[in-house]
Amino acid sequence: MTKVLSEGKRQERRLGWLLCAPAAFVMVAVTAYPILYSVWLSLQRFDLKFPDEREFVGLENYVTVLSNGYWWTAFGVTMLITVVTVVIELVLGMGLALVMHRTLVGRGIVRTAALIPYGIVTVVAAFSWRYAWTPDTGYLANLLTPDGAPLTERAGSLAIIIVAEIWKTTPFMALLLMAGLALVPEELLRAASMDGATWWQRFTKVMLPVMKPAILVALLFRTLDAFRVFDNIYVLTAGANETSSVSMIAYNNLLRGLNLGIGSTMSVLIFLAVALIAFIFVKLFGTAAPGASDDGRR
Repeated sequence: MTKVLSEGKRQERRLGWLLCAPAAFVMVAVTAYPILYSVWLSLQRFDLKFPDEREFVGLENYVTVLSNGYWWTAFGVTMLITVVTVVIELVLGMGLALVMHRTLVGRGIVRTAALIPYGIVTVVAAFSWRYAWTPDTGYLANLLTPDGAPLTERAGSLAIIIVAEIWKTTPFMALLLMAGLALVPEELLRAASMDGATWWQRFTKVMLPVMKPAILVALLFRTLDAFRVFDNIYVLTAGANETSSVSMIAYNNLLRGLNLGIGSTMSVLIFLAVALIAFIFVKLFGTAAPGASDDGRR
């Protein structure tokens, strides 16, 4: 049965489209051409070292990439870093947000100090971690084992990359969660407290449901960002010891190997993965937003 909209609703919807149109036009103009050109390059054998051998090969590049163990190893590393960092950052970010939200004395200093890591350029922070874990020059190199060089081992390298990511972006997660905490009505918390609810019950039964949209937005932003991890890996290991992410091997093929066909194929696959993650989170966010129906409509 077709739903008939009122005239006021139609005008409101028309105004919404008009307000969004300029931003949508700019986004399409800026992003559409690079995406379409990458898709076109991914369908060709195109190596700048052999430009005369350029030809249309259809989906052959996708078969080559998806049947290669190197790609799946990088994909596994990317997923490992994404899942571990986002989960730990959510827990630490929530704790940090609670501290910053409840701090009564020196609130400005506490918030500024907590957000300093996020204000440091990622490459600069990565170099500081690299020097800290380098034998003879770093103060952390011998922390776990004497004469240790964790950046020369796969497990140690991955652990340091994950720690560097968590240290850098936990404040960003905390900032978003603190905005969600501001939405929790104090009256609701006081009423729950008068009813005898413990702190944990108030946190899980009152605060988390109200914060759900903010939590999902924080998870979406950090998941997309973590999946595109590049800077820390580039500086800390340069992809050695099988620590390359999908962004790293796409960069190696495109800019270092000058293989535009394979590099563009990897870029398109990364784009599809990011779009899939965003779609899943947006569906979750739609059902969690205040005033939304069960199917995510508002």
